[in-house]
Amino acid sequence: MQHVAEHGFSYGTIEEFNFRAEIFSQVNQEIESINMASGKAGKSLRLAHNHLSTWTYAEKKRMLGFIDVGTAMNGEYHVPSNETIADSVNWVTAGAVTAVKDQGQCGSCWSFSTTGTVEGSYQINGNPLTAFSEEELVQCDKFTNHGCKGGSMALAFRWLEKHTLNTEANYPYTSGQGVRGECDKSLEMGPVKVTALTQVPQSSPEGLKDALSKQPVSVAIEADKVVFQHYKTGVLTGADCGTSLDHGVLAVGYGTEDGTDYFLVKNSWGATWGDAGYIKLGVEAGAGVCGIQLQPVYANAVAAE
Repeated sequence: MQHVAEHGFSYGTIEEFNFRAEIFSQVNQEIESINMASGKAGKSLRLAHNHLSTWTYAEKKRMLGFIDVGTAMNGEYHVPSNETIADSVNWVTAGAVTAVKDQGQCGSCWSFSTTGTVEGSYQINGNPLTAFSEEELVQCDKFTNHGCKGGSMALAFRWLEKHTLNTEANYPYTSGQGVRGECDKSLEMGPVKVTALTQVPQSSPEGLKDALSKQPVSVAIEADKVVFQHYKTGVLTGADCGTSLDHGVLAVGYGTEDGTDYFLVKNSWGATWGDAGYIKLGVEAGAGVCGIQLQPVYANAVAAE
């Protein structure tokens, strides 16, 4: 199978190969059906095969680690400014977003979303763009979050209000196989600290846009459907994605493509996923596409003293 060769998979038995081939066939049918419906409706959304095409549901679920803590966030609420915001914002091209990362087989998405917000705010506050350590959060934040077994960006920000965060270079990511090591206390002193946990009002696309006009924002979404997992290009709209929050990602801007408004979102499944690691989710009322407007949260990141 060409897909197996492209992604470097190796299946030891013919039974395993046939099992994976059946998964691929089922996914292929869904991809073709969604692409056909999107094309007939004149929508830009297109799905494609990727490294997830032969994975079981259980294997893919390991990458979904957001834990909904609801009102436990207890942050200040974002207050929109009276200024008119730009028609589009892209913190990637503005230089406030690090390269796409890969969480691997670990439910640590919450830590990648958290560092993404920290990295953006730190750069916007006048510091060099710096990749910060997901591994420190995974290994050391044991009082509020659960490493590869999931966590919350809001609780991670709360933990960071009392701890500084080291760089990725000094404290590299090692939990990609799903095994969390022990916290290295000697590396806990880092160059950045977090203040002012802020919640964006729920179900408010205007509020999320306003927050994004200031900095990248951590968001939770539902990511267990084929329409999300095999996204390739265009704008994902409608209710096909669901709103049962299970994955933490990073909103890095907004804009319009072929007349459809979207939020630009950075994922943590590697640069071969989606559109070079990114997805465009439509701007819609209520919970938003994939539930993106249910629990947006961000914090201010500054140089540690």
